[in-house]
Amino acid sequence: MKTNIIHCGDATETLASLPAEQFDTIVTSPPYFQQRNYDYHTQIGLEATPAEYIDRLVQVFREARRTLKQTGTLWLVLGDKYVKRQMLGMPWRAALALQDDGWMLRSDVIWHKPNAMPSPVKDRPTTDHEYVFLFSKSDNYYYDIDAIREPHVTFSEGSKMRGGRNHFFKRGSTPESGKNGGQANLHNGRWDQAFHPAGRNKRTVWTIPLSKFREAHFAVFPEPLVETCIKASSPPGGLVLDPFLGSGTTAVVARRLERNYVGIDCNADYCQMAERRLSAALPTLGMKRENTKSKK
Repeated sequence: MKTNIIHCGDATETLASLPAEQFDTIVTSPPYFQQRNYDYHTQIGLEATPAEYIDRLVQVFREARRTLKQTGTLWLVLGDKYVKRQMLGMPWRAALALQDDGWMLRSDVIWHKPNAMPSPVKDRPTTDHEYVFLFSKSDNYYYDIDAIREPHVTFSEGSKMRGGRNHFFKRGSTPESGKNGGQANLHNGRWDQAFHPAGRNKRTVWTIPLSKFREAHFAVFPEPLVETCIKASSPPGGLVLDPFLGSGTTAVVARRLERNYVGIDCNADYCQMAERRLSAALPTLGMKRENTKSKK
């Protein structure tokens, strides 16, 4: 199978042409429900009902699961939709439908967008987040916890711990009850064993600003978000799939992190945009795109 390539065509049809158990991880954000027209006859997102939209997503990711290694994972980014003043709950509809179809739902992450667009709404809070769901193909999957550790807060000026931090590293300085009750290492002053030297485990709220690419008239995947997913779920030299590649962020980040990629998008303009972006970011890698046959 060719890698470091962009297939321009229908996601389900293209995935069906790929061999099984090839990819280490999938990082993607499919078109949101009734949000944008991609000018493709079988595009996802313009279905008449939420149920039809979810059914299409299930079909795509069922085929995508076949192409994953047994140790593979899926990172799925989805936003919600309001229709007639009612929130549809599309991210969780999709997550539960994929779980019912055989995926293991391992985590839900809140992507907090500090630069989210202002909203004119006056009868509900302004939305400044989307969901990132982590799925696995099996209960034995690749996950590099150390690759995405974040700084400890406990030993920093940002600590909210009451009573200050005078008890750190002192024997018998922590209470015997509460969340640290029974942890002998803490009560003996062994804080070095309780706190990993490389940082704490990644939390489930990620504050990452929206990104722009000059050729795209819409916000694109932030590279730090994609980087976190790829580092956690693929080894160096691994293979990453994005079946809704868009402007090409997943491919750019994969190559920068010394992983390989396969991208798919139904819109020929986006495929060409992603190629130009890859060429500009990685001019020595000789990127190329493969057109897949499609009915139009």
